[in-house]
Amino acid sequence: MTTISDQDHVYMHQAIELAKLGRFTTTPNPNVGCVIVKDNQVIGTGYHQKAGQPHAEVYALQMAGQQAKDATAYVTLEPCSHFGRTPPCADALIQSGVKRVVIAMQDPNPNVAGKGIKRLQDAGIEVTLGILADQAEAINKGFLKCMRTGLPFVQLKLAASLDGKIAMASGESKWITSNKAREDVQQFRAQASCILSTRATVQADNASLTVRYNELPDDVQKIYSLEDVRQPIRVIIDSQDELTGTENIFNQSGETWVIRKNDTPIEKPNIKIIIEPTHCKQIDLSKLFSLLAEKQMNTVWVEAGAHLAGALIEQDLVDELVIYYAPKLLGHNALNMCILPNLQKLAFAPQFHFESVEMIDEDLRVILKRK
Repeated sequence: MTTISDQDHVYMHQAIELAKLGRFTTTPNPNVGCVIVKDNQVIGTGYHQKAGQPHAEVYALQMAGQQAKDATAYVTLEPCSHFGRTPPCADALIQSGVKRVVIAMQDPNPNVAGKGIKRLQDAGIEVTLGILADQAEAINKGFLKCMRTGLPFVQLKLAASLDGKIAMASGESKWITSNKAREDVQQFRAQASCILSTRATVQADNASLTVRYNELPDDVQKIYSLEDVRQPIRVIIDSQDELTGTENIFNQSGETWVIRKNDTPIEKPNIKIIIEPTHCKQIDLSKLFSLLAEKQMNTVWVEAGAHLAGALIEQDLVDELVIYYAPKLLGHNALNMCILPNLQKLAFAPQFHFESVEMIDEDLRVILKRK
C-alpha cells in the first residue's frame, strides 16, 4: 500500500497553483500542472498553456531532462493516453524513467478515463491517485462537467442593490456597482468559453461583452500579453430575429454567434447564425446548452436581464450564481433581479448555499451554488 506523505500534498499543491496559470488560455482543454521531484528537490515544472501546445508533463520533463529518471511526477489530472493534437503524456512519462506518478484525479474524458493510469502501471510505474482531488476538481469545473454530463458549467452573473434590484423602473442601471466590481467581472469573462446574453440586453446596454485586458489584475498582465488573452465567443439569443447588425457588439473583435429560429443573415464579419428549436416561442435553453457543449463551450458566463436569469434558475440550468451587491437601495418600483412567474409556494423556492463571500472595494461579491 502506498504511503502518502505531507510532501506529496505540498508538491501537488504546487502543481495545482501551476495549473491555474493556464486558466485564461487553455479552453477547451483543461488546466493541468505538473511538478517533478527528486531527492526532495523540484527539478521540473510545467503547465498546459494553450490547446495544441505541449501538455504540462512535457514542459516539466523538458526542464528536468535526464534527472527525471527515478523521480516522482505530480500531475493534477490523469496523463492522457491517446494521440490528439499532441502525443500521449503517459508515454512521455514512461520514456523519461520516472518511478512514481502522483495524480490528483482521474480524467473523465472517455479517451483517457483510467487508460493513462493503466498504461503507467503496466510499465511498472507506481501510481498514487486522489491527492487534493477537490482542489483539482475546482480548477476544471467546465471541462469536467461537459465530459460527465454533456452540458456546460453555467455561471449567472447579476449586479444588484441590497434590495435585489438591477435597474430603476426607467431602465437606468449604469452603474449600480463600483469600478472595482466591474473589473472583477473581467476575470470571470476571460476564463469563460463563451458569454451568453440576449438581444434585449445587447440593445439596451449597447453591450460589447468583451474582455478588457487593461482591467485584468496586474499579476495577470505580467503573465499574459494582450494577444495571449482570448476573447470568449459571444452567444446572443435573438428568438424574435430582431438584431440588425448595427449593434455595438458586432463591431468588436472575436466571434459572435446569434441564436435564432431561422437563418436570416446579418451582414457582418465573424458572425455565425445558429438555428435552435423553440419551446413556447422561446429558444429551448436545455437544447442550446447541449449544443454549446458539443461545440466545446465548457464554461458559459451569463450576463442578461431578469427574464433569462429567471428562466435559467427555474429550469435548474445554473451551476453558480455570481452576485455583486452594491450598498444601495433602489426601492420597490425598481426592476427585480430575476423573474420566476411559476413560483407560488415558499417550499418550491430555488435554494442555494454560499460558496464564497468577498468584499470587492465597496461592493459585496457572493458566489452561490444550487442545493
